[in-house]
Amino acid sequence: MTDRAGKTLGFDPIRTGRHPRIRLLIVDDNRSVLRSLDGVLRDEGCLVDTAASAEEGLRLVDRTRYDAIFLDVWLPGMDGIDALKRIRARRPRQYVIMVSGHGTIETAVQATKLGAYDFIEKPLARDQVLLVLDHALKQKRLETENRSLKDLIRQETVMIGTSVPMQALRQQIEFAAPTEGRVVIYGENGTGKELVARLLHLNSTRREGPFVEVNCAAIPDDLIESELFGSVKGGFTGSTENRKGRFELADGGTLFLDEVADMSLKTQARVLRVLEDQRFYPVGSQRPTEVDARVLAATNKDLEKEIETGRFREDLFFRLNVIPFEVPPLRERREDIPQLLDYFMELLSPHHGKPGKVIPPEVRDRLLRYRWPGNVRELRNMVERWIIMVPGGRVELSDLPRSILDGAGASRPEARSWQEARAAFESDFLTRKLQEYGGNISRTATEIGMERSHLHRKLKAYGISGGASRGKRGGRQQSVVKVPRAPRPFLRPPDKAR
Repeated sequence: MTDRAGKTLGFDPIRTGRHPRIRLLIVDDNRSVLRSLDGVLRDEGCLVDTAASAEEGLRLVDRTRYDAIFLDVWLPGMDGIDALKRIRARRPRQYVIMVSGHGTIETAVQATKLGAYDFIEKPLARDQVLLVLDHALKQKRLETENRSLKDLIRQETVMIGTSVPMQALRQQIEFAAPTEGRVVIYGENGTGKELVARLLHLNSTRREGPFVEVNCAAIPDDLIESELFGSVKGGFTGSTENRKGRFELADGGTLFLDEVADMSLKTQARVLRVLEDQRFYPVGSQRPTEVDARVLAATNKDLEKEIETGRFREDLFFRLNVIPFEVPPLRERREDIPQLLDYFMELLSPHHGKPGKVIPPEVRDRLLRYRWPGNVRELRNMVERWIIMVPGGRVELSDLPRSILDGAGASRPEARSWQEARAAFESDFLTRKLQEYGGNISRTATEIGMERSHLHRKLKAYGISGGASRGKRGGRQQSVVKVPRAPRPFLRPPDKAR
């Protein structure tokens, strides 16, 4: 084996001091080639097995996992091409480098079609062997990392919850995902609209294609067309090179238009044209680009109202809104909160290198009564904050945000009658006013135009009074009441003032 460069190559990817040992197999009936190649690869820190026939090589493949295999084409008995077929059948991801002293273009093409990574000719040059192996190992590492990232995405792309609204949403995704139907996903901020879009993609026939997201609200109006459709060099001021847009990047996969209602009417018109023609013109280009992408959209607005006000095109609405999805806010599926807490604690703890925290029942109870205006995103952020900032292994009530402790956004069940609704309003109104005036009953009564004795009776009837103290101001006694932080649940109104 010769070294064309006449020097050591510094083969970093497989040096044992910096990387795991690489295991290789050489299959060749030429003993001289086996010894020479074996010596070179061992010098680079590789673990090497050798075989003088395809049959012996296949037995080794059955027993051992190899990072790469050097396989001679011309072998006694079973030849290298047949051996390649069997190796790929047993290990579809196996990297095989074909070697031949009498190679032809036809043989190389056939081997490549059967899944060989590369084809090199004898006599073997040391630098060529190491270069091809280096490229093969880098490609293998990239594929492994890509699979790991996809597995991580699938792990995070999980819809948590067994509530009725979530079961219905899962069924909708199951029905719509395998089709080419366009979907508009409606929901408040933080409900998980992007998650639904990703699940539609991952369960579709386009799952191996790209998933490209565009946040239409985050891109300025003067840049969104070039972002969506790309541009050619000199197509606009500052354009110094050809640039692919999101539509082209999503070719063969899925394009997700998040906050679609925030696009300008001009951009909406161009998107409509793409949906109709399946082609577009990059900014500054006179040549059309064909595209095949499934388009999903999401918004936190009512598109029909946006149409009425002239901010959204009706024709684009009907193009996109083939299958409408509604993602429920967290307050409408409270029974899913315990599962979400446990899921995010388990998911995020390893990411920050910290152990998970115990969430006791009294904390969970407060969280169940909160309205969650930020929805699932707010809950996830809260769990992540606990993992990072809570020093102990247990979350205490004092670790909750002030908005939850004070009862801001606390939820109460829907009123079943006029009497319950009136009681709820009076209880909330009196609680807020007492907080506003520092628990001073006399001042509160004056400000709301109610007799002090009557206010006393109301507070007692609704159970707001948590104990009173007496103080003096200007020689006159003042009644002060301790006001509870959170609104009380529904109470029946007092039958009469006593």
